[in-house]
Amino acid sequence: MVLVYDIVSLYKTMNHIQKILLGLLLPVLSHAGGMQDEIQVYTDDINAPGENGLELHVNATPSGITQPNYPGALTNAHGVRFTPELSRGLTRTTELGLYLPSAYTSEGKYQMAGMKLRLKWLPIQAEENAGYFAGMNFELGVLKPQFSESAKTAEIRNILGWKNSSWLIAVNPIFDFNISPGLPHTPTFMLATKLNRRLTESVWIGWEHYNDRGPYNNALPPFQQSKMNFLVMDYVGQPFDFNVGIGKGATANSDRWTVKAIIDVPIND
Repeated sequence: MVLVYDIVSLYKTMNHIQKILLGLLLPVLSHAGGMQDEIQVYTDDINAPGENGLELHVNATPSGITQPNYPGALTNAHGVRFTPELSRGLTRTTELGLYLPSAYTSEGKYQMAGMKLRLKWLPIQAEENAGYFAGMNFELGVLKPQFSESAKTAEIRNILGWKNSSWLIAVNPIFDFNISPGLPHTPTFMLATKLNRRLTESVWIGWEHYNDRGPYNNALPPFQQSKMNFLVMDYVGQPFDFNVGIGKGATANSDRWTVKAIIDVPIND
């Protein structure tokens, strides 16, 4: 009964925060768009063995590309995406996670997009909060047609970085695969980069860059690639940790403006 009560309380908290965030974002948007469920550079964050976690990913694109990538696809322009991420630490170096991406449709209806299961492996960790870290994140997804051309997807995200008490730099070379029958299986390649500088005990400010280069074996010309630069702030403290950012596209094939937030919701054991 205690477990059931904890699960009910958890979902009530998620729904309450979702209403607050969407209440703030929806006034600046006219329509819902496509799926951009996670805008994040992975660093050395990992749950301790047996520790549960909940993050809420919310992002919106007030101004962006309106041409879909394939027939029937939702675009990011004027869209609101909301993705709870549940996680649990398995060992000191492994963590299991579950994404539940969703979006508001162009008719203003809330719609679940599918689900993604991930496994993070971080064998190299910084000692005493200073030093190098490295690992990988493996992801499998099942998504509806309007959110992904391939119903089944896979991702391999490499995690590389260094940090000390004042600076953090992380790089994620990311390979995305279509694993549904009848679609090309050549992966697409994205490079995500993060540079952070500590300002106070709790506040970091920095830059994130996302560069989608297209097919791994046949990269698009630089001017045709999607490139986004984000000014971000990370807060670590009470009542919860969060990351917020505003991003601007650097090419014609990039959404012009995107805002994002990642909120770490405390879970009491």
